Amino acid sequence: MATGTRQKGRAMRRKLLWGTLGAVFVALVGGAVVIVRDPDLSAYEPFREPKLLTLPDQRVLVVESTGVPAEAAGKAFAALFGLYFKLPGVSRWSMPAPRARWPQIGSGEPVNWLGRFALPVPETLADVPSSALEGGLTLKLDTWHYGEVAQILHVGPYDQETPTIQRLQAFIAAQGYQVAGEHEEEYVYGPGMFCKGDPASYYTLIRYPIAKREAAGSLPVEP
Repeated sequence: MATGTRQKGRAMRRKLLWGTLGAVFVALVGGAVVIVRDPDLSAYEPFREPKLLTLPDQRVLVVESTGVPAEAAGKAFAALFGLYFKLPGVSRWSMPAPRARWPQIGSGEPVNWLGRFALPVPETLADVPSSALEGGLTLKLDTWHYGEVAQILHVGPYDQETPTIQRLQAFIAAQGYQVAGEHEEEYVYGPGMFCKGDPASYYTLIRYPIAKREAAGSLPVEP
């Protein structure tokens, strides 16, 4: 076979491979072989506009970390991803979107915030392997309670979320509700295991638990 023909054949095979598997990655995570697929982002498009909804409670594996949010998140999620696929009953074909809750502890710049970083796990999971976490991180199983929430989709870099958050808070007030708990983010699409990706294409769900204004027991929680 001529060299040009062989090269053309290899190029065609590469094109077919990427066309079929371009959104599928095989990785070794926590000693387990994992197949990770890009999420169907079209399912989140309706939340470009803020909405009210009711969510069920969720069993989660949580790593807590205190500090500057961006730095704390990096350490905590690295620990979470390393532990998640060692758990019994979790899928090796996909991983749920990680999420975080941010109650502010301190005032001024966010240098001393307690962040809780979580991955949903099966409801039947009773305990987790004993693992020593470095850097002052703590690990636990928890149930995150939801009920009535307000939610919006932010598309773009994390450091440009403020206008989206303000839209959601204004929507909550206009509907006769107020924030009744912590700021939560669900990272639907963001930095991957292999590269940072394009921050302009990150998809982040931002949500707050809510209560009717006259019944709410707390003041709005600023992110």
